[in-house]
Amino acid sequence: MTADIESTETATEDTAPETPEVETTEPETPGETETEPETFPREYVQKLRDESAKYRQRAGKTDELAKRLHTSLVAATGRLADPSDLPYDEAHLDDEEALTAAVDALLASKPHLASRKPMGDVGQGASGDGNVVGLAGLLRAGAA
Repeated sequence: MTADIESTETATEDTAPETPEVETTEPETPGETETEPETFPREYVQKLRDESAKYRQRAGKTDELAKRLHTSLVAATGRLADPSDLPYDEAHLDDEEALTAAVDALLASKPHLASRKPMGDVGQGASGDGNVVGLAGLLRAGAA
C-alpha cells in the first residue's frame, strides 16, 4: 500500500508545473527596505494640468481656424457651390496646386457640386424693349 502512495506522489510531482524562482534583491542602502514612489506637491501638479489645458484649448482653436481658412480658400476659387463640400485637408492650406487638384477631382466625380452662374437672358431684370409703359402714356391712350 505504501508503494502505491509513493508512486502517486511521484506522479503528481512529475506533472506539477514548475514555478519560477523569484529572486530577491537586497536594497542598495542598508536599512532601506521599501522606497516610496516620488510624489509632487499638489500645487505643482495643478499648475501643470492648467498649463496643459491651456495648450489643448489653443490647439483646438488653431484647428478650428485652419478649417475656416480651408473653407475660405475653397470659396475663393469660386468653382464649388458650397465650399464645405470639399473635405478638410491640411495640405490644401500650404499648396495651392494641391487645392486646385482636389477641387478638380471632386468636380470630376461629382459635377453637380459645381457653382452655377446664369448666363444670357433668363427672363428677369431689365430688358432691352423699346416699349416703355408709364402712367402718362396710359392716360394719353385712355383720353384718345
